[in-house]
Amino acid sequence: MTDLIQYASPVGTIYLAAEDGALTGLWIKGQKYFAATLDQRQTQQRESAPLLAAKQWLDAYFQKEPLPPLPPLAPKGSAFRQEVWKLLLEIPYGKTTTYGALAQTLRSRGISAAAQAVGGAVGHNPISIIIPCHRVVGADGSLTGYAGGVQIKRRLLELEECDMEGLYIPKRGTAL
Repeated sequence: MTDLIQYASPVGTIYLAAEDGALTGLWIKGQKYFAATLDQRQTQQRESAPLLAAKQWLDAYFQKEPLPPLPPLAPKGSAFRQEVWKLLLEIPYGKTTTYGALAQTLRSRGISAAAQAVGGAVGHNPISIIIPCHRVVGADGSLTGYAGGVQIKRRLLELEECDMEGLYIPKRGTAL
């Protein structure tokens, strides 16, 4: 059974899901791939320990306070996606990287990866914000590829006080 709650955030309603003592989902209402890894027939409205920990983390994040430790995370996905999501957790708060740089890091660790494959894994991240997929930008500085939409991506980067110089919202793209 999956525990599921809603969280009111500055970027919209967030849905949090947890199973077996770990956070399995964090989706912004209306995002692409919303609750893609959630069996909604097997959910209950209940604030379990990992959901309370996720709420505390989000409270600190949106209030720009020191972040508490991450709640236990258990995103569902292939072995390749798991590796990409682990790599996303290494991107420092307030910094960005590119899909190509992530692919290069994976290759240096012996994992075959192309930037497009990394982009697919980043886009299907089921625990957005906490696993910071919003910190990944195009090689040309384009703010693209965020399932929650580029406006929310920009708001999250601005909240983290990222250097926005050279970053831009493309006129066309897959996640506008």
